[in-house]
Amino acid sequence: MACLRKPILLAVALFFGTVTLCGARFIYCFLVLPLLLALLLAWTDDPKGNKRICVLVLGDIGRSPRMTYHALSLARHGFFVTLTGFRETEPHRDLLHHERINIQPVSEFRMLKVGPRMFQYFIKVIVQAFQLFYILLKIDPLSYIILQNPPGLPSIAVTWLFCVLRRSQLIIDWHNYGYSIMSLTNGPKHPIVRIAKWYEKVFGRLSDYNFCVTNAMKEDLMVNWNIKAATLYDKPASIFQETPIEMQHKLFMKLAKEYPPFKYPSQSKCSGTEKTAFTELKLEKGTISFNKECPALLISSTSWTEDEDFSILLKALEEYELFIRNGAKLPPLVCVITGKGPLKEHYSKLIREMQFKNIQICTPWLEAEDYPLLLGSANLGVCLHKSSSGLDLPMKVVDMFGCCLPVCAINFKCLQELVKHGENGLIFKDSLELAEQLKDMFTDFTSKSSKLKRFQQNLRESVQTRWDETWDQIVLPVITENYKT
Repeated sequence: MACLRKPILLAVALFFGTVTLCGARFIYCFLVLPLLLALLLAWTDDPKGNKRICVLVLGDIGRSPRMTYHALSLARHGFFVTLTGFRETEPHRDLLHHERINIQPVSEFRMLKVGPRMFQYFIKVIVQAFQLFYILLKIDPLSYIILQNPPGLPSIAVTWLFCVLRRSQLIIDWHNYGYSIMSLTNGPKHPIVRIAKWYEKVFGRLSDYNFCVTNAMKEDLMVNWNIKAATLYDKPASIFQETPIEMQHKLFMKLAKEYPPFKYPSQSKCSGTEKTAFTELKLEKGTISFNKECPALLISSTSWTEDEDFSILLKALEEYELFIRNGAKLPPLVCVITGKGPLKEHYSKLIREMQFKNIQICTPWLEAEDYPLLLGSANLGVCLHKSSSGLDLPMKVVDMFGCCLPVCAINFKCLQELVKHGENGLIFKDSLELAEQLKDMFTDFTSKSSKLKRFQQNLRESVQTRWDETWDQIVLPVITENYKT
């Protein structure tokens, strides 16, 4: 009966088009829709035992590393994966060229600018719900859907209904709570936030399996929502390693074409030498070394959202500049802030207005292949992620640790599950404390006895499990055991 799926789907589409054109009431569509979908899905193949799984995120695939890791891990074990989400930025080439992974793009619906905000949001949710259901209908029968939350509205309810009708199983991967993120802009008592919290709590319980990112979230899900979840910590993929100096030089040469902080400051060309702000290549000998007076490379990555206050870093950099002007022996800084997001233009404007003599700031969007290389080339990372729920951990720090890059991170509940103060990094509470930590970390930072080098060595010596190993231990048994039963 699977061959009848497309004709029936077309019939359903024509029916609703006719109903809409004839002016039928909106509620009538909702009463008839479940019946027609049930008839359609009852005739499809039984998905049990097949090796097709959908990994779904109602967000940008290129900025959803954890979900792309799920897809790659599944494909590595012989599953055929449909990765569904927005295609705003280009994913890693390993994902694009994998024979077992098919990317099913979702067109992002821009919120209408008509009527009250509640009405705009309601329309967006309704449109996305129908859009997502239609996309899922086009996919071959699935044994599982692995869904990222947040965003979970409307994807949790839609995928749950689809799984019930299609006899698939729903796995929710809890990265945070959607309602807590919404409360950052709307306040905790806003009707939208209250509805979102109720929605996540009710529909989250309907999943078959759950994973979450911290033990603190695991406990919170069980105690407050009666949802049993397994902790699947974010772990760095194998691509996150220390970058050899040869690859550093190539990367800096590439970035120097577009971003001035990576260019060698002198305008005069040195015969027989290829230079960047950090490295130099002796063309005759083919040897690469760091410049004697190269700046320190500070990096931070962000999605430019409300849960990261970058004014803290900018104020700390102003203090760092003052330290140098007052005679402190500190290196000049190149500060790279990577990422895309709604607040980028706001902070970019503030950065353009700042007057620094010893600090250069650039805000590039890096290709997926270049980001790990830059982390592996940096001297220090800064994390300003302050969890809206206090229950998730910043994946950017996980990736930095994979590259043996020490971190200064702003404090919040459960951060200690990842950052060990005084061992692999430092934890700060405000801009003044961060400024002092930058001063402390970059004092004689090239010396083997410096605090920065000691933290880096601690990261090298620590046993860092990678994503594949952790995934095989925690996720794979859940999926394979179900096939046996």
